[in-house]
Amino acid sequence: MPEYQQLVDDAIQYGKKLGGSAEEQINNIMDKLFVLFGVEILKKIPGRVSTEVDARLSYDKDGMVERARRIIALYKEAGIDKERILIKLSSTWEGIQAGKVLEEQYGIHCNMTLLFSFAQAVACAEAGVTLISPFVGRILDWHVANSGKKSYEPSEDPGVKSVTKIYNYYKKFGYSTIVMGASFRNTGEIKALTGCDYLTISPKLLGELSKDCTKLSPALTLKEAQASKLEKIHLDEKTFRWEHNEDQMAVEKLSDGIRKFAADAIKLENMLKDRLKK
Repeated sequence: MPEYQQLVDDAIQYGKKLGGSAEEQINNIMDKLFVLFGVEILKKIPGRVSTEVDARLSYDKDGMVERARRIIALYKEAGIDKERILIKLSSTWEGIQAGKVLEEQYGIHCNMTLLFSFAQAVACAEAGVTLISPFVGRILDWHVANSGKKSYEPSEDPGVKSVTKIYNYYKKFGYSTIVMGASFRNTGEIKALTGCDYLTISPKLLGELSKDCTKLSPALTLKEAQASKLEKIHLDEKTFRWEHNEDQMAVEKLSDGIRKFAADAIKLENMLKDRLKK
């Protein structure tokens, strides 16, 4: 996009100035570019922006911690306080433990993405991360593609039921991690999750909601959460891996999501390599 060309040029100049191997230059350029985009977004919004760590590090705890700290350092150089940044990490066991280290040791806030299973949600809460982004619509997509049922009422939507269970568990047992429902396919899902901590909604669905005058009452409440029959559990690594593995949908969607995020990173990387040669 021509309007963002200057950001790309600035990131490339930054990478060239730091020098190093071709791989190091590309990594530095990509991190700088993500931060430059984040800075522009923060000029327009009052809250936080999420900046993603390369998905190819999803199974490398130390690599994610190192990359996240570098991103935060770049924001600091740009005059942005770390309180306005969420580091986005894949919700693998390694990603969740990286989030724990970043939160506890460095005060860096994390947004755990590609979250599909209850095991992932429990592990994130125990790690004390700032926020999770369970993907409502992608859960629905899997069930539509892999079952005989092609449509669901909002209250029976598998993605809605997943987020409701997570919300109730967090609130019943006093976890501070924010639940932010994401990846919605229709406004019915959104309405069925009113009362959730946060919801991230596409412009298209926001437009539909702006024309909807239906009166809504919170579907998720602290009172309902505390009355739920959920029991508290603890997940060490082996238990997490087993419980997550038992959820076929979550296993497939997590791996698929990591592959797609990685493919996007490679596409950007190749574009930057071509620019770097000029």
